[in-house]
Amino acid sequence: MLIRLLNHLKSNCHIKMKFGIVNKIIYPLFFIGIVRVQSLEDTSMAGKYTAESAAKDFMQIRYTDLLGKFLAKYIQIDKESIQDVFRKGIGLDGSSVKGFATIDESDMMLFPDRKTLRKIPLSSYEILTVIADVFNGFDQGRSIKDPRSVSQALEEHLALSQITCQIGAEVECFIFDQILFDMDKNGITEDNVSRHEKVKNVAVLSTEQYGVGKYPIRRKSGYDVPTFQDSLIEFRFEVADILKNFYDIDVTNMNHEVASSGQIEINFIHNYLTRSADNVQIYKDIVRNIAKKYNKVANFMPKPIFDTQTPSNSDNGSGMHVSISLWTKSSNKNVNLFYDEADEYAELSQTGRYFIGGILEHANSLAAIVTPTINSYKRIIPGFEAPVYVAWARGNRSAVVRVPINEKKSSSLKRIEYRAPDPSANPYLAFSAIVAAGLDGVNKKIEPGDPVSEDIYKMSDSRRKEFGVKVLPGSLEEGLSALKTDSNFLNLCFHSDLISTYLELKNKEILEFGNDQSLANQFKFYYDV
Repeated sequence: MLIRLLNHLKSNCHIKMKFGIVNKIIYPLFFIGIVRVQSLEDTSMAGKYTAESAAKDFMQIRYTDLLGKFLAKYIQIDKESIQDVFRKGIGLDGSSVKGFATIDESDMMLFPDRKTLRKIPLSSYEILTVIADVFNGFDQGRSIKDPRSVSQALEEHLALSQITCQIGAEVECFIFDQILFDMDKNGITEDNVSRHEKVKNVAVLSTEQYGVGKYPIRRKSGYDVPTFQDSLIEFRFEVADILKNFYDIDVTNMNHEVASSGQIEINFIHNYLTRSADNVQIYKDIVRNIAKKYNKVANFMPKPIFDTQTPSNSDNGSGMHVSISLWTKSSNKNVNLFYDEADEYAELSQTGRYFIGGILEHANSLAAIVTPTINSYKRIIPGFEAPVYVAWARGNRSAVVRVPINEKKSSSLKRIEYRAPDPSANPYLAFSAIVAAGLDGVNKKIEPGDPVSEDIYKMSDSRRKEFGVKVLPGSLEEGLSALKTDSNFLNLCFHSDLISTYLELKNKEILEFGNDQSLANQFKFYYDV
């Protein structure tokens, strides 16, 4: 049945669009906001977009819950009612959204942000998609639990000093052909109270694996593989096209990443803090839906391929390295506050050093936000290019903070790269927390210590101690414990109630996860993170 359905879609989805003829299966229906379901036999309206048929349209309204899930609400609109949507908002049951509200105070509102509005002519409809801000009901102001409000508050704080922040995220993920769950329907949960289906085992399949595809890729050998081995070239091109044509997001790199089994990384141009977080959410959504189109599965788990018993059977995990730079205006010219041409080591300013000092100072508490899942700490281990040690240096990927030095005498490209975050993080919270930590370093003039220009993985314990190199938290529990005692630096943009709710949700997650650290349990909890 599924094969017949896919074949039918392939033969009946030649859609005429504003951007040209796209001879592809249109699963992008889902990520651009279409909710109308037509019979598969009804192709008579294909390509017919007219002003008359656009009288009744659909709008997709996106927002993000506290833990980072990019949710969607759908409404029907017409030309008369669309202004009311922006002016009056749309009602939301906040008690059904993780972290937003209790059932006794659940009435909330979504107010779409006009700057994020996109119009997509497709079939006989004019489809709109937009990202919304979350407000409390009864005209009680902005919700302090809306992650987007955190990044916006930080941008407002920076604007008071005429400073802007540029963020660029490198989001890695896997595109699997299949994730196979072996279910035990008689399984009993850890608390021995309620019966649920239990995952006995899980397996991932990829054409890049030995025994599956014709040109397998060895573990940890996938970086920039040649064309004949790269199974995802067209996939990455299509994602890049959609980002540009539908969302005006310019893509830079489109790599096959280090891991086998379909690991990719697609980078886009740096942007302001909130817009960059929006872009990450849009990107992840597009990747998932294009994967669905190709009958594949996109997976953003930090470490989906690991073997505790035999570590050599593991592969690199997926990170979300975050590049940051601060800018101000001087004589009508944008000035990068992290750049200093006179610095011989890395052309890094003292402000940049203090910023790094703040990140290193708060690295343990940041872990709770930037590596926020139990699976995150399967990635934070030596030997797989993931950061483990709290240190900094230029061009050193074994340190948690790297100052890129690909280019010399280029103020526009000077930035700091924080390598700890992974794609399971809520980007609004993660980006804001990183910048807040850096600003705390600037305000308090926290020195980062000497740079460590060695492979920290290969250093002896005594050598690391000599440099004052500490270790990142080894579990989510450790990260949450650090955040509980070190959160004051977040006060300029995080409300204390948000932090309390976040800690509560994450501690509950740990309890629900239980003691089973198996790959099957990791996938059960995080396959759709």
